[in-house]
Amino acid sequence: MSSSILYLADRVAVVTGGASGIGKACCIKLFALGCTIVVCDTNEESGNAFVKELESTAEKGNKAQAVFMKVDLSKADETLKFAKKVLDQFGVVHILVNNAGTQIIASIEEMSDETFRFMNELMLISPFVLTREFLPSMYEAKWGRILNIGSIHSLVAAPGKIAYTTIKHGLLGLTKGTAVEAGEHGVTVNCICPFHVRTPLVEEQTKEQAEQYNMSEDDVKDKVLLGDAAIKRFLESSEVAALCAFLCSEAANGMTGTEHRIDCGYTAK
Repeated sequence: MSSSILYLADRVAVVTGGASGIGKACCIKLFALGCTIVVCDTNEESGNAFVKELESTAEKGNKAQAVFMKVDLSKADETLKFAKKVLDQFGVVHILVNNAGTQIIASIEEMSDETFRFMNELMLISPFVLTREFLPSMYEAKWGRILNIGSIHSLVAAPGKIAYTTIKHGLLGLTKGTAVEAGEHGVTVNCICPFHVRTPLVEEQTKEQAEQYNMSEDDVKDKVLLGDAAIKRFLESSEVAALCAFLCSEAANGMTGTEHRIDCGYTAK
């Protein structure tokens, strides 16, 4: 088999926003390495179709399962119920990939309280809740990996992204704080900070910024999104997933509490 070393066999992973984009790529990669996957998303049709696809393409010797669970992580009660449902079914979560998110372009004066709170609940509070709920099972197993999917905006700001930038900075803080507490229990916690990834979210962001700046979408890509990058291209979701898989490996046992930039040299300047 092509992925002959199933080094995550018998591990259980939860991936939020797992039915598309970066989350989907992480699910594909972790499943190929033998990990049972809980795909968490709001899109039930896409989620169910995706888990069938995963199971139908499993290589010989891979006994992992793929399960879809619908949940809206912007709602606190649903997040908590989801965590309890996962633990009731599997008893343990070894890997948590906090990936679910959205992007709403607006300046500070245009950003409503309601929108800011919605994004904060989805992208920062739900990762905290899931981390808190799943950590005890990781501690008991004496092994765990938490991967928070941050952004270059966990490190630097950009106009029109006040909520996104604030929350992604907070996610890096959650990473560091959890890592300090979890290290002695065999759990590592890392934040992956990618540049613009070719996903539906970025495509929508391109359209929004074209309207904001009164530019064509091609000009937004070339001058706004890629303008300051050393490597002028979008990342692919599979590149982020490959880093996720590495951070789950034994080779990354000593890596915790830090940001891992995959940013085409964007923050080098």
